[in-house]
Amino acid sequence: MNSVESMLVLAQDPEVGFSHPSTWESGTRLWASGEPQTLTCCRVIEETHDVKSFAFRVGDGTPVRFEPGQFMTVSANVNGQTIERCYTISSAPTRPYLLSITVKQVPGGVMSNWLHDNMKPGGTLRAYGPSGTFTSTAATSAKSLYLSAGSGVTPLMSMTRAGIDLGLDRDVVFVHSARTPADIVFRGELQRLANLSPRFRTFFVCEGIGDEPDWAGPMGRLSLELLSEWVPDYAEREVFTCGPAGYMSAVRTLLREGGHDPARYHQESFDIAADVAPEPAREEPAAPQQTFTVKLSRSSRTFVINASETVLSAARKAGVAIPSSCSQGVCGTCKTRLLEGSVEMKHNGGIRDREVQKGLRLLCCSRPTSDLTLDL
Repeated sequence: MNSVESMLVLAQDPEVGFSHPSTWESGTRLWASGEPQTLTCCRVIEETHDVKSFAFRVGDGTPVRFEPGQFMTVSANVNGQTIERCYTISSAPTRPYLLSITVKQVPGGVMSNWLHDNMKPGGTLRAYGPSGTFTSTAATSAKSLYLSAGSGVTPLMSMTRAGIDLGLDRDVVFVHSARTPADIVFRGELQRLANLSPRFRTFFVCEGIGDEPDWAGPMGRLSLELLSEWVPDYAEREVFTCGPAGYMSAVRTLLREGGHDPARYHQESFDIAADVAPEPAREEPAAPQQTFTVKLSRSSRTFVINASETVLSAARKAGVAIPSSCSQGVCGTCKTRLLEGSVEMKHNGGIRDREVQKGLRLLCCSRPTSDLTLDL
């Protein structure tokens, strides 16, 4: 039995979902989230007028384990500056020899524009291993509801592809919102997958018809009335949501008003603005601030940090390279063990309580309250 065939043993009860990656075939490697690898681009697919999928082979071509819905952090040199961004893996773990990310070209987006303009088959990219807890393995219900908007379709697409590949025939309803029919990412593939799996259903809602006057689908935005028509049993389903912040906020409100149990609601933070280069700030005389010393235990390097700045920001100023991406306490890429000292950390879900108890901190949203020693 080869690697791909043996992955079919991942299926447990078809009403539940996937087994944990630790049970996967030993021939697939575990790519740690903090471990850098070189990706080689194998193909580029134009999904829509401003969205492309980039498929990569990892390192020496060995298969990689990850859970559907996880992301990886990619790093590139853009105009002489190292830029790192998080992108969800849109491909399925059932096809572990290629990893795909699906990227929308954002006006002013540093990484997205670089990828669209420069990444071609044969090109290379540095990346850190799969990470994240937004995955369908968290589902406890026999029925699921996927809600996405724009580029938020990508983690749900990975979940969908994996479920179809494994022949689980799960009861899944996928509702996607887009600006126009032409902006529906994976439109053709989703319709094809729905034909393959009788209990997988898709619905699309668009704000406008764009260049498709024959569009027969609903117009406007997702509403409780529309959701109730398409998915009468939505309150019984495990819900997975991904999209822009405004969309997810509206979905949470909609589901709450409809009586859905928040305990069965899962969302992936998705901030397209994180790719846009900030406007340069005006330099003003800095007021005296309390300072502390940060020591790196492995390299014995030290640098000074102001009490008002984050550890990540101070490290960058000192020329210390630390894997990072969102800089908002969401992705968890900069998670580092704090060996000595204390920080004030205000995160947005990128770290778990048990990780904090073990001494881990997100450097992008941690400000010092004493001298620090980091496991770096």
